[in-house]
Amino acid sequence: MGFVFYDLETTGLSPAYNQPLQFAAIRTDDSFAEIERVNLRCRIAPHIIPAPQALIVTGVTPAQLVDPALPTLFDFTQSIMELIERWAPATWVGFNTIRFDEEVLRQTFYQNLQPNIYATQFNGNNRLDILTAVYAVWCRSPGLLNWPTDDTGRTTFKLDRLAPANGFNAHNAHDALGDVEATVHIARLIANGDPVLWSAILHNRDKQSVMATLETFRPVELVLRFGGGPPRSYVGCFCGTADGNPTQAAFFDLEAGHLEALMQADDAALFQAVDGTPQVIRSIATNKVPSLFPIANPDPDHVRKAALIATNPAFRARVGQAMAARYVDDPDAPPPSVEKQIYGGFYAKGDRDLLAEFQQADWPRRCEIVDLLTDARLRQLGRRLIAFHTPSVLTAEEAAQFKVFLHERWNAPDTPEIDWTTIASATRAIAELRAVPGADQAALNDIADFIQQFGSAQPA
Repeated sequence: MGFVFYDLETTGLSPAYNQPLQFAAIRTDDSFAEIERVNLRCRIAPHIIPAPQALIVTGVTPAQLVDPALPTLFDFTQSIMELIERWAPATWVGFNTIRFDEEVLRQTFYQNLQPNIYATQFNGNNRLDILTAVYAVWCRSPGLLNWPTDDTGRTTFKLDRLAPANGFNAHNAHDALGDVEATVHIARLIANGDPVLWSAILHNRDKQSVMATLETFRPVELVLRFGGGPPRSYVGCFCGTADGNPTQAAFFDLEAGHLEALMQADDAALFQAVDGTPQVIRSIATNKVPSLFPIANPDPDHVRKAALIATNPAFRARVGQAMAARYVDDPDAPPPSVEKQIYGGFYAKGDRDLLAEFQQADWPRRCEIVDLLTDARLRQLGRRLIAFHTPSVLTAEEAAQFKVFLHERWNAPDTPEIDWTTIASATRAIAELRAVPGADQAALNDIADFIQQFGSAQPA
């Protein structure tokens, strides 16, 4: 089916409140021979203030953010979706894409009313993350790669150091296409250097395959990395799924947990096992390509414990309830912003059909379609797009509401609760960047001038 290696450069680190500025991809066959490559860029959306750190790292200038020769984010999103549909079926691969780039893509599709935000997982597509694969190499085949260190002497797994340390000397770091080329290089090294491990990594692309491995109730190895430490492996077995979420599998740590005692424990102790430290029962997202590997000759005591879990469905059900209890919503919490409601339910078929029409329609018809949508999230996002792209159709009241939205978004306080870049947080970031030895003061002056423009907008 082949691979699509891809990377995004974005306006910041929050998938919900930032956007991609660059999408680069290289499509290959199963042997990594290149078939096609693309490198797309777009303008910034009207409501987004870019993080100054992101502009310095990527080298994107304020002039490029508003370059009229570049497509809008809406048109850019359509181009990416067209590629996903044309290249299907394929394995979508990147470096730390499952945790970041994939979430940015989903938000981009969601906020621009694409009917399928999970496009890289449908129509025969699946996903792979080379960073997760690198962690597996560290634990299972450490001699396969050279392991670079950072400025403090600690092993680093960042692509901009890992690729050069392993023979890729043409790496243009922090450019999407350069990162894609480096990712292809690392994937090829793993696949050619340890084909058995690579095959096991590919097996985890499919959530059904992951569940099939777990549901053998045999001890398996799970590779994880927490914080700044090195990856490590855990030996455990399947222990149920979270109530209401079959993609969240429970993994009982056979080396850390006292199984017999936990089976007899009360609900509070069981909750501590899934939520406390050390964590005896971990959650595995079966649809996020976990590093899960069978064990050829498991410890007999581990096999015995796994058999106890296999024959005790009541215990697994209690574990599923304890896992679900970790994510109970606070009824007194304020409603989340529309961006944070992305996973608040699937779209009705009628809305999906309207969204498909929306993508092909002209803006006058899109205005009509937005009023027909039944999902409140989609109506809000649709009205935002109308304000972005055809403000002349807004009533005076709607135009005033949109101006208030922009003012409140840009002028929100610089506090930890605010996940997006504001005028205040951007100004603070610029001051911090100016204090860094060797900082490009001219570039920071341009960014500061650009940020000041947002302060001129006042609510009606």
